[in-house]
Amino acid sequence: MDPVEPTLRLHLWLETPNGMLLGLGRAELLLLIHELGSLNKAAKTMGISYRAAWGRLKASEAIAGEPLLEKFGGQKGFALTPQGQQLAQTFKEWFLDVEAYALKKAEEMFPWPVRSFEDSQTGEADS
Repeated sequence: MDPVEPTLRLHLWLETPNGMLLGLGRAELLLLIHELGSLNKAAKTMGISYRAAWGRLKASEAIAGEPLLEKFGGQKGFALTPQGQQLAQTFKEWFLDVEAYALKKAEEMFPWPVRSFEDSQTGEADS
């Protein structure tokens, strides 16, 4: 029998009665836009269509009540607004804090080592 090697999976998001404000995917999309300067490149990196990425961000902007992206460099490039950058970075930090706590609790409570999802994707073992 193969040894048990569970992976921790967390699905965290912020929502309102009007829909999802922000989840890990949208936060990572925003951070990639910040890094790459392009919504199209960020969407491709994440394996989603430009249209899907645009729709998700527009939905988040509508719920937030302010823009998260702004155009720069003509019609091609995008940058995050200060609110977009703050929301994406804060969400990512919060997610990592919650994940670290969940992994610590899993280590205390279960008889097997539990890996983070990211570590399971790269094949690394938790230490």
